[in-house]
Amino acid sequence: MGPPVFRFAPSPNGHLHLGHAYSALLNFQRARETGGRLLLRIEDIDATRCRPEFEAAIYEDLAWLGIEWETPVRRQSEHLADYRAALDKLSALGLVYPAFESRAEIARLVAARQGDGPWPRDPDGAPLYPGDAKSLSASERDRLIASGAPYALRLDMAAACRRADGLAWNELGEGPGGACGVVPARPEAWGDVILARKETPTSYHLSVVVDDALQGVSEIVRGQDLFHATSVHRLLQVLLGLPEPAYRHHRLICDGEGRKLSKSSGSTGLRALRAAGTTPAGIRQQVGLG
Repeated sequence: MGPPVFRFAPSPNGHLHLGHAYSALLNFQRARETGGRLLLRIEDIDATRCRPEFEAAIYEDLAWLGIEWETPVRRQSEHLADYRAALDKLSALGLVYPAFESRAEIARLVAARQGDGPWPRDPDGAPLYPGDAKSLSASERDRLIASGAPYALRLDMAAACRRADGLAWNELGEGPGGACGVVPARPEAWGDVILARKETPTSYHLSVVVDDALQGVSEIVRGQDLFHATSVHRLLQVLLGLPEPAYRHHRLICDGEGRKLSKSSGSTGLRALRAAGTTPAGIRQQVGLG
């Protein structure tokens, strides 16, 4: 058994902020404490928002913080075949189906079905998929795909959960409400999640579990905003026969009004703070690691 493997996996769709710095520094610290390895992964599957200048800025900001990582860096856009293979495996199990509703059509369906009460929502607050694409015949699906209609490939959550009883994960950090230790996974709370789209052969949920397995990541250190998503990740790991890592979710760095930071938060962007004279030691103090 080799040394533990950690990873920091930002998306190059904006500049890093204090929250990213905290997560990257925690991963770097854990790797040093355990004699482990730290990997950097660039999650750039969103071709419309990810840009080379943001990727270059990630390397610059992390190096300025004193963080060291192994090379070569894995860039998701260069490994789409890996995600397509995983999707094909799930499809062969009969767990994937195309859904053709647009976002606007889904919003209308949700609104129409709220007459009997609030429509259920996932842990992130988005409404569960309300459509009936799962009941379309194979010939109708083929006809719609051949017509060029856009579609999303969704996981049949009910069928997937029947194949994976007793899901849980080992939480080394702390989730909402102080959850730690063995945490029961509840992927059904997410409904029929999207695994890929017509134009992109993967999604965050699918690519992250494939990458972590292929890279041998053994301990995943990330923010509490992804705590509930771990339920979906554990389900996909079981369905795909992938190893189970440990998870360590950490507190989020919030703004003065208690909101999670975003990449549009200029006042907490690392580049703006550096330009204003903040040092790497000052960043550590701001995030509580000084």
